[in-house]
Amino acid sequence: MKTDGIITEVAPRAWVAHYDWMAVNITLIGGDDGLVMVDTHGSEKQARVVADDVRRLGAGPITALVNTHDHWDHWYGNDVLLTEYGDLPVHATDFALDRMVATQGRHDPHLADNSRADEILATTLRPATRGFSSVVALDLGDRVIELIHPGRGHTAGDLVVRVPDADVIVGGDLVEESDKPFIGDDSFPLEWPLTLDLVMGLMTDATVVVPGHGKVIDRDYVQDQRVELGIIAETIRDLASRGVPVSQALEQGEWPWDPALLASAVRLGYEHLPRAQKRLPLV
Repeated sequence: MKTDGIITEVAPRAWVAHYDWMAVNITLIGGDDGLVMVDTHGSEKQARVVADDVRRLGAGPITALVNTHDHWDHWYGNDVLLTEYGDLPVHATDFALDRMVATQGRHDPHLADNSRADEILATTLRPATRGFSSVVALDLGDRVIELIHPGRGHTAGDLVVRVPDADVIVGGDLVEESDKPFIGDDSFPLEWPLTLDLVMGLMTDATVVVPGHGKVIDRDYVQDQRVELGIIAETIRDLASRGVPVSQALEQGEWPWDPALLASAVRLGYEHLPRAQKRLPLV
């Protein structure tokens, strides 16, 4: 069954467009004043596909963009949307905005290894323009949505979008369905579980949760993912407190995921631990 580019209304005037490339989700939230688009995908070429799909939806013009964090697959489409719809505000956390601006048009060098590297590297970069530190409300005319920075996790600058009247949360890459959440070199594995606790505090049992990648999920799914991330964090703390060297932690720990996914998590976890929670290995 075709899934690429299918736009589904997951709650009143809240649509999710799913794309097979990296299983990315683009969310649209409608109000009397138009549409807010959450994330813009990862290249100029792909963003043109997104723009065409939104046009065919016929739900109104895009009046603002939101980037959930500063990873390329969530904001490299900004330029296409801004060119088509004009000088729109582009919202992100202060941290994410600063990281985008710091690129000055330079692409992540790691993208050279991507199977679609030429397409990605040909993209014009347009960073977010409006940052915030903790919470900001966007007025869409007849409804208000909230952008919330719940804490550090996938990056230092993640945000979630809450649509209170529709009971929808757009989670960015704090939650993923198509794979395990990616713990990279800019992640905060020890803080991530507590950040998800705050996000779950915004939910009800009926909340529709849109992950950054994969199928739409619910609160129970987020809870399960939080438990796994919590086990990872506590395992790191336990190993460090017992004096297990970081070089042996992956081998000695009992992990809920394939240890191959956790090299960055362990290294960063050891680095982020307070000195009082680390012991020298016994010799």
